[in-house]
This record gives sequence, C-alpha cells and structure tokens, in this order.
Amino acid sequence: MTHPRWTLRTDNTTYTVRLSQDGPWAELDAWGPAGVEDGPSALDWSHRTHFVTPADAAPAEYLPYGQRPFTGAELVAAASPDRERGSWWEFAGAEESEGALRLAFTDDVLGLRTVLCYETVPGTDVILRWTEHTATRELRLERLDSAAVNIPVTAGARLTCLTGQWSQEFQHTQLHLTRGTFTMGSTQGVPGHAYAPWLAVQDGTPGDGPAYGIALEWAGNWHITAEAEPGGAIRVRAGRVPHEGAVVLTPGTTLTTPRLACTFSADGLDGLSRVWHRYERRLAGDRLHRPRKVLYNSWEATGFDVDAAGQLELAKVAADIGAELFVVDDGWFTGRADDTGGLGDWHPDPAAFPHGFDRFVEDVRGLGLDFGLWVEPEAVSPGSRLHTEHPDWVYRVEGRPARLVRNQLLLDLGRPDVQDFVIGTLDRLLGTYAVDYLKWDMNRPPTERGRPGVGAVDLDAEHVAGYLRVLDHLRTAHPHVTVEGCAGGGGRVDHLTLARTDVVWPSDNTAPLDRLSIQYGFLHAHAPHVMSSWVTDAPGVFDPRPRSLAFRFVNAMCGVLGIGADLRAWTPEERAEATRWIARYKEVRDVVHHGEARLLGSPDEPTCGVQYDAGERTVVAALSTGRLDGAPLVPGRPARLRLRGLDPAARYRDTATGTTYGGAHLLHYGLPFAWSAGHDADLVVLTRE
Repeated sequence: MTHPRWTLRTDNTTYTVRLSQDGPWAELDAWGPAGVEDGPSALDWSHRTHFVTPADAAPAEYLPYGQRPFTGAELVAAASPDRERGSWWEFAGAEESEGALRLAFTDDVLGLRTVLCYETVPGTDVILRWTEHTATRELRLERLDSAAVNIPVTAGARLTCLTGQWSQEFQHTQLHLTRGTFTMGSTQGVPGHAYAPWLAVQDGTPGDGPAYGIALEWAGNWHITAEAEPGGAIRVRAGRVPHEGAVVLTPGTTLTTPRLACTFSADGLDGLSRVWHRYERRLAGDRLHRPRKVLYNSWEATGFDVDAAGQLELAKVAADIGAELFVVDDGWFTGRADDTGGLGDWHPDPAAFPHGFDRFVEDVRGLGLDFGLWVEPEAVSPGSRLHTEHPDWVYRVEGRPARLVRNQLLLDLGRPDVQDFVIGTLDRLLGTYAVDYLKWDMNRPPTERGRPGVGAVDLDAEHVAGYLRVLDHLRTAHPHVTVEGCAGGGGRVDHLTLARTDVVWPSDNTAPLDRLSIQYGFLHAHAPHVMSSWVTDAPGVFDPRPRSLAFRFVNAMCGVLGIGADLRAWTPEERAEATRWIARYKEVRDVVHHGEARLLGSPDEPTCGVQYDAGERTVVAALSTGRLDGAPLVPGRPARLRLRGLDPAARYRDTATGTTYGGAHLLHYGLPFAWSAGHDADLVVLTRE
C-alpha cells in the first residue's frame, strides 16, 4: 500500500512528510538539503516495539495523548475535568498548495478537529508550522503545543541554547543529550531572561556539523522540550504554556497555536545564524531600509534626575559628536522622582520642563536631532491617579495581597478597556509632541495573575493579543515612529515582537566584555539590524577587565549604535574620538544591517569578531579579549582573524591603510591585528578590487 507523501521546498532545503503506515498520523520522512528526500528515510525504524506503542516510537509530526501515551504528546485534551484525557483521531484529508500544506485529523467521539499547518517563507530556508484546533463541544486543552520536530542523530545530540539571567542574557550554551529530557521555557508572561525561545540541534559528533533550528513565535509563557528517544533520534516539542493549566475551547471556536519557525543549514551554527538573519530582515518588510539612527539615551547619565536644562546640555554634546536621535528615558513624567511613583500618569512633569514639554522637544530638534521617549505602558504605580481610578485594571487575585515588583503593579493588557487606554495614551503623546522614537519597556512579570469575576479566561494569550494590538496600532497610526522593544533588557525578544518593532534591547548590561558575550549569543539567533547596543562608561559586572573607548564603539557598531554615557564628563579627546567612530559607523552601517554576517571566533578566544559582507565591501569588527599589559616579553606575531565566504581568487584592499590581500590569504591566514594596551579593537573595511 502506498502512503501519501508531501514535500515542501525552500531556497536550499526540503521537508518531506508522509502518512504513517502504522496509524492515523503524519510523520517526518526527510528534512535537510535539497534532494535529501531521494532515498530511504533516515528516520525509518524497525516497527518492532516492546512496552511502547508504534505511535510512541514513530517520528510523528504531532500526536495527542491517547494515541501516544508514553513518550510525550503534543496535545492533551478532555471533554471535562472529570473525564478521561486523550484523543484518538482519524486522518481527514490534505490540502496542498504552492509552499503550503494542511493535514486534517478528526476525533468524532471527543468532538475535535485538528489541522497541522505548514508554510514556507519565500527567500529563506524557514518553514513555519502551527496547529489549528476546532471543537464541536466544550473541551479542555491541557497541552497545546505548536509542533514536534524530529532529528536523526548518530552520537546523541549537541543542543545549543541561549541562557542567562537579567543583565546576562543570551549566553551561548551547549549541552550533550544522549538520553533523557531537556526542557526550557518561561512562565513570566514574556519569553524571559533565563532562556530565549530558540534552539539549535546538531549531531553529537565533533565539529560544527549541519544544524537544525527552531524558534517559537510567542511573546508569553512557553516551553521547548528536547527528548533523546531510543533508537537514535531527538524529538523537540514546543508551544505556549497556558497560565491556568488548561484552555477551554468552546463549541464552534478555533484555537490557533503560535507559529514554530523551523530551519536547517548545512553550514552549522554559523550558517544557521544567517538563515535567521534573512528571516528577520523579511519580517521587517519595507521598514528594513529605514536607517537605524545613532541614538543618545540619557538614562545612564541622569537616571530619574530629568529636567530640561540637563537634558539639553547632553543633547548639545550628543549632536556635536554626530548622534542623530536623542531619547529621554525614565523620569520625564509627573511623580517620577524615583521608581516608587508616576507610572500610569503619562504627562510631562511641568516642574522639570518649565517652558513646556513641547518647547523642550522643539529645542532638541533644533539641534538637528530626532526626539525619542521612554514609556512602560503595561505598568502602574500604586499611588498614581490611574490606579486610584481603575484599581480593577491590574492583575490581582481576590482576597490576596498585591505584590509589588520594582515598586509597581502590572496592568491586565488582555482587557480591551486597558488596551484602549494604552492606545489613547500613546496617541496623545505621539500626536501632541514631535516624537520620532518610542522605547517600550516592561520591568516586572505578572505575579498575582488573575481577573476576578470573569470565569475561565486564557490570561496569557489575551495579554499577548493586547500587546500585539497596541504594537499593530502604532505601526499603522504612527508609521514614522521607530519602536524599540525592551523588557528589563532582553526579556521579550521573539519573532512576534521583532515583526512589529524596529530594534530590541538585548540587555541592561552595557559593560564592554559582558556585552560582547551577550551579543555573541544574540547574533546566533537574531539579526544585526535589530540589535540596539550602546557605548557607556559602565564597569564590568561579570567580567571587570577594562577596555578602551574604541573597544566599546567597535562592539556597539556590530548592531545599531547608541551612546548612553555621561558625555558631560568626557574629555575633549574622548569626544573627538567618539566623533570619528560615529562617522565611520555611518559609512558602514548599511553593510552591517543588510549584509551577510559571520561570527569569527568567540569571546572565549583572545581575538574574535564579526564579518559583514554586502556587494563589494567587507566590514570586519575585531576585538581583543586577551591581556592588555603591554608588549610581549618575547618576540610575537600579530593575532589573526581568518575570514570566511570570500572569493579566494579575488583581491581585497583595506580602505584605511591601502594594504591589499588575496582572498586566499584572508581565508587561510586571516587579517592581522597587533593588539596592545592602547589598541584592543579595530574596524577594517575591505573593498574587492
């Protein structure tokens, strides 16, 4: 008997799904470089089972508990809390079109129809997967993953994930999984600082071999679980996590899970990163080609001590050194002398701006700078007017105390009236004042997450939907405004957010070597054009070794350059050096933001960097992480960074020194760098001759 088989094709890969011979489910036949589907499936197995069912052993794309009772199911459903959980479905047909596939399964006894959805993304090697559940009776979905991903391995799997904590986000972390389960996720209402919703899987054999990657497109609670199964396979399940433990699906309604972006690169983690970069450039759409301007943010210079005179003093210096945008951070609104008040009452403080906030904005713009503003729309201070008038707008549990985190409460953004308030507030600010840039922050997770008196609600999904509604409104009603996403640093970095913002803030930690490690991990998953990075005076938090102003600039120029230092304290020499670096950045930012990026080495090595290629230009940001205590005691040679992806037969000229290199020389020997105590970073621009 021939079992149906379907193949999805991207620019360089194929993904083939078949209907199983063992039961009514879909399973993976092949996934990898184009042509990998031509031959016996690497995921095929003996079809002999002991103490498990065929469904438990199969490389299934998606199965419910009931049919897959032992080794992990993607869907757990029940008709009511006191009924047995489980679903047993039948195949109900396929719909295939260019770049898309839909496979339907039904359980008439339970009253559930499930559709597995696939869609390729043109111009990338990304395949999007999600699931649609439609009920004919009231059901409880206790687990509702988006998809399962099956990967054959020969020596266990090397998992690469991005881990950390506040101020140490996106740490590049690897582990070897031979048996058992690895799970990561967040129940903080955002992707969180501990893990990014991103995972790469490679065979456990040595070397940077072919890599499979997934990223969950969800801005709320989530999980990704990798299981090493008997027989040599890794099965990864990913999806959102309902705050209430289950979602009630009412008759006639359809629940659509978050999309899971899946991709493959034959060029290992480095190649996989460029696939994600291309995908995020596509998410940006036409906004990709809007220049990400050099910003100055006043937070690290003034904190909450914001007034017109002090801000203008900083703005003048920022304009002098070449900044293009001035952002006033926290502290500009009434009642915000510290973090104990003011949130929710979004009106400029008249005492801080005695001639009016509009006059202040005009003065900043008169310096040739765009103007930006910090807001935290989801937050409210207990003593604010907003909280006094609408105490029911915050998350709370009836009869229980409200817990303060960072001296504030969190608005229930799932409520339409709260969404309308936030939209009205932002419309008023952006309509009254000439604001070009909006930094959206979120500094506390939901704790007492309840909405008394409304019965069963899906609070996490409703908050995400409200958040997206506001962002979508900003994009349509204020298309000229650049939006930065932030959640206490990198707490909310996901593809839903990246599709609706222009840049994100990876971390509140701006110390030079700490930031280098953060950015190294970030660039594995996310594109340079979304990575906001500042030059500041901050000392190291986790790595206190001093680094030069040049190091801080070159590091920040690997993404979207910003300045956050107290420029009033800089010497004339430091300001002059900053002016030169900013001018150089403006010359190459189109290559950095739109080019193909390659990570050269890692922060664990004495020399590392990032290479960007676009057209005839190659930009190399090189950084020394080693000791900087003067000349070596014995004769030494320059450090070298081997470049990649160049034409070995071409010649490349350093535009600053005029030195020419053969492509083969740069690929084999690399660019030379003579590091010293006074020279720990460099930016090299090569032009192909």
